[in-house]
Amino acid sequence: MKIGTIGTGFIVDVFLSALREIEDARCVAMYSRKEETAKPLAEKYQIANIYTDLEKLYTDPSIDFIYVASPNSLHFEQSYQALLNGKHVICEKPFTSTVRETEILTKLASDKGLMLFEGITTIHLPNYQLIKKHINQLGQLKLVQCNYSQYSSRYDALLKGATPNVFNPLFAGGALADINIYNLHFVINLFGIPESVTYTANKHPNGIDTSGIVVMQYADFIAECVGAKDTRSMNFVLIQGENGYLHVENGANGCQKVSLYLKDKEITLNSQTTNNLLYYELLMFKEIFDNKAFDKCYKLLEHSYSVMSVYEKARKSAEIIFPADQE
Repeated sequence: MKIGTIGTGFIVDVFLSALREIEDARCVAMYSRKEETAKPLAEKYQIANIYTDLEKLYTDPSIDFIYVASPNSLHFEQSYQALLNGKHVICEKPFTSTVRETEILTKLASDKGLMLFEGITTIHLPNYQLIKKHINQLGQLKLVQCNYSQYSSRYDALLKGATPNVFNPLFAGGALADINIYNLHFVINLFGIPESVTYTANKHPNGIDTSGIVVMQYADFIAECVGAKDTRSMNFVLIQGENGYLHVENGANGCQKVSLYLKDKEITLNSQTTNNLLYYELLMFKEIFDNKAFDKCYKLLEHSYSVMSVYEKARKSAEIIFPADQE
């Protein structure tokens, strides 16, 4: 499994660190607009090729997969071009800006017999699988609460008049896309698409959401997802049922420690052995690729489609509009 990367941000460093732990998987090329930007990572991980021309990355015959970790608004076009050139794709979350873009990519991957994955940690974590296994012990659910809040250093720049990509509607940024998307994946992979969804957001004058609350109504319970880049919080997930509750410490993205409380009994659930959360998703993608398990790949794409459909409804309910909405 030979990978070429697009992007040089923090997440690419984490990705490459995780990839180093996967047997028979390695990065063989990187793309960056400027060669000097990619050099530190290339040297750190002994990557032979740095491209400043995307076309050369797309057509490099040594590459099986392209990992897209660029600003959100570029995910669709770069994934599309990679697929057109016969490359499998791992695209960082949020998968695309709109449902339509997800549909186009999924069809193209299927038509060309290629694999396409959304890079989302949560649903591939061993502790998340333990949650799925034990959640029925809670009985009839009533409330699900998720909070993932992380004060962004780029928020300071926004307050000073700059417009960082993550807070720029032109780059499909915002708290919902960048941070609350983990909560959506957590809830939707467990319970499916809700009956209704609304998003109430704190918005900057440029129209982007800096924090907000998604409320999802299911037939028998309510799920609330809080995501913030303008404040800090205790991050957690609480799932409350008639027989007890389940507590995920430090938020849905990592599922680092899970505790199940049933009346007077407390059960700790933990089977994760590394702090690099991307390791588990890469392990899954490698297994699917090695086994040519296209059915599993496309099942994951169905989940990504569900998340994108809820994400788009939530975003539009708060009147957050991206350029891709006009296409």
